[in-house]
Amino acid sequence: MSDENITVSDTSDVEEGGNAELRGYLSKWTNYIHGWQDRFIVLKDSTLSYYKSELESNLGCRGALCLKKAKVKPHEFDDCRFDVSVNDCVWYLRAANPEEKQQWIDVLESFKMESGYGTSSDSSTNGGGLRRHGSATSLQSSESHGRTSRRLAEKIAELDTYGELLSKQAKQLQHYFDMCVAKLPDISDDLTEAIDAVELADGNELGLHAGAVRATSTSFRATCAATVAALQHCAELMRRRERRARTAEELYMALKNQLTEARLAAKPGPDHEEGPHSTLPDDEFYDAVETGFDKMEEERCARVPAPEHTRDQVELPPPAVDNRLTVHPLWTEIDRISTEQIQAAFEGVGGGIGWQLFAEEGDMRMYRREMEVDGMVMDPLKAMHKVRGVSAREMCHYFFNPRYRYEWETTLENMTVVEEISSDALVFHQTFKRIWPVSQRDALFWSHVRAADDHTYAVTNHSTTHADYPSNTGGCIRLFVTVCLACKSSYPAGERPTRDNITTSIAYCSTVNPGGWAPAGVLRAVYKREYPKFLKRFTSYVVNQCKDKPLAI
Repeated sequence: MSDENITVSDTSDVEEGGNAELRGYLSKWTNYIHGWQDRFIVLKDSTLSYYKSELESNLGCRGALCLKKAKVKPHEFDDCRFDVSVNDCVWYLRAANPEEKQQWIDVLESFKMESGYGTSSDSSTNGGGLRRHGSATSLQSSESHGRTSRRLAEKIAELDTYGELLSKQAKQLQHYFDMCVAKLPDISDDLTEAIDAVELADGNELGLHAGAVRATSTSFRATCAATVAALQHCAELMRRRERRARTAEELYMALKNQLTEARLAAKPGPDHEEGPHSTLPDDEFYDAVETGFDKMEEERCARVPAPEHTRDQVELPPPAVDNRLTVHPLWTEIDRISTEQIQAAFEGVGGGIGWQLFAEEGDMRMYRREMEVDGMVMDPLKAMHKVRGVSAREMCHYFFNPRYRYEWETTLENMTVVEEISSDALVFHQTFKRIWPVSQRDALFWSHVRAADDHTYAVTNHSTTHADYPSNTGGCIRLFVTVCLACKSSYPAGERPTRDNITTSIAYCSTVNPGGWAPAGVLRAVYKREYPKFLKRFTSYVVNQCKDKPLAI
């Protein structure tokens, strides 16, 4: 995929006031068996649709999302990926590069901005902005709740206003009665009707009951004050009720979001993490891993064969240890482990050692011992094989030399030579292709090739550390390996070795700490399937590379 795969239509496809149509190929996560697949994505009329290919775009889409109600989220670690979701429906999409991803996101967001939908408040609190109503009743109850909330807020405001008015009126009445009592001696009989509002029911003059008027006025003020206090208390109670209702609503939305996230987490997706609490059954786990290996094998078979290299005799494993290696800080470890591995390579597999034969095909025998450390499978493996027509030196040349590694290692995604210690020792960092649902792995190890007696050569790889390549970074889990490929050539006594009479016995020993959890049964099933295929693939590769070339013994 590249930028030319994205097209924007002209104005003929644009409605008045609308946006241009956007279409192009993106990788879409399908399921745990098929993983990422290229799909033709079309954005038109605020609807995002996808098709299996552009040729099928006129036959009906395979799925669609209303973009106005969707949430668009760039991935936290993957620079090329973004997710589009509406409630429980999520599309996991990957572009060819970060620029193409950003172009899609910008256009998707522009549709949402023009339609009045955002990605913050609605999306974060309501599952992508799409509000669902199960029935007309639920819709009515929602509207009723809205009216109740509005009335409550309005009544609280009214009570506050009434409280202020009552307080002012009580003070005015008290002032009026005080003035009436103060003016009592000056009031004539002609003006008695002017103050009949304060005359007693029995018709007696106000002057005879001035004390009672003052008492009544004081009581009225006290009653008004008590009424105002009661109203204030009621208003505070209603405020508390509203705060509790708001808190309950926030709690409900938080629980709803947690439930949505839990439902999404239960669905295997591209971010499914390995672990002992994985919800993926072992059989589905194995099916996914098996499919991943099959896809790698198909890609290897479909690759155009690399041009043949002219083999330089200097690049072949030297007959003796390079002096530069013996002064390196890793020399003591390299010498010890390499010696131990070569000695153990051709030892027998019988007796009480515990080796179990698990694969047999022609001259090839493969053995393993069950071993778990902290719940992780670390089964040591040993393979015995015979190959005719190539020498031990040639086998180790192709296994050691980084020039050829991409040609026979199908799981390799990236390889870096960290340090060239000498002509017979290198430090490698390798990143392996991710096979879902396990996390991606990488390895850092030194590799040493050396000659031994009786036409024997061996390559030993062993994990090491380096400050520039810390473990468990960049989304990769560091695996730890100890691998030895030991080869011994033989040919009839008294004859000169040729392609026709030379036979090389191979002992391949491997102990791998996967660095992370995976089901034990799945790992052992994968070992049983992949190790024989690897050994056959590598030996066949060396035979094809060496035919019609001079024998290097």
